[in-house]
Amino acid sequence: MRTFIGGQEAVTASEFEELALGFDERPMGLDRELFLGAAEETPAERAARLDAACDVLADLREQGETDEIAAWDALYADALSRTVPLLRSAARVRRAPWTGEAA
Repeated sequence: MRTFIGGQEAVTASEFEELALGFDERPMGLDRELFLGAAEETPAERAARLDAACDVLADLREQGETDEIAAWDALYADALSRTVPLLRSAARVRRAPWTGEAA
């Protein structure tokens, strides 16, 4: 069975999403950047973002008691917020492999 959207065939699931949702549009849902953060944010911006993320996560957990989707969103947001230290440490370590003492 073939799937066509707007006259184009979608071969993979990600291609289907891209064609269905648009190239520049993101699906509705959580603001991932709120929980992931940005590498170039200042400490004050980070504190404000984390405060807002905690409030959103608390609201999602409260809504999750009666709404299954909100419960899943809360789990996803919590997982996103836990990945921040790993992403930040990886951004700091990036450098050219030919630099350092061995070069």
